[in-house]
Amino acid sequence: MTQRGVEPNAVDDVDAAWGAFGDFLQVEVEGIEGPENDGDGFIAEWGRWDWNDSQPSMSFGRLLAVNDADDRDGPDWQPEYWKVELQLIFAEDPEWADLDSLGHQDTGFGFDEIGAPRVAALSEMRRLIESYPQLAAMWRAKPMRSALTLEPAG
Repeated sequence: MTQRGVEPNAVDDVDAAWGAFGDFLQVEVEGIEGPENDGDGFIAEWGRWDWNDSQPSMSFGRLLAVNDADDRDGPDWQPEYWKVELQLIFAEDPEWADLDSLGHQDTGFGFDEIGAPRVAALSEMRRLIESYPQLAAMWRAKPMRSALTLEPAG
């Protein structure tokens, strides 16, 4: 992220953060399941969540299915899922006061292959986000705080 002038814990430009997210999604990660097994996914989410005091939020995440070759042949084998997520927290604003009225709270996971297919999928995700006036307003705003996390995905 710092190559684009974005510090993960001090994001002040959502567009620059999105660009850094797009760059990150083009980096191949060793030890994960292939695209045929949804091993490398990405998502944008928004809403108000308990873990950030119900503040208006937007996040960009990458879900990785890590394969553990030692247990792979077992009948109950499942990959271990991890999520790298950039969370952007915004101050209250009348432009997105009805954020919860949008119905769904995310773009759905994309599992497109790295390269041109992933670039196209990210463009489509951004078009979806910008189609909601509340999210378009958040996109133009400066987050009041941000955080980059790596956690097991439930």
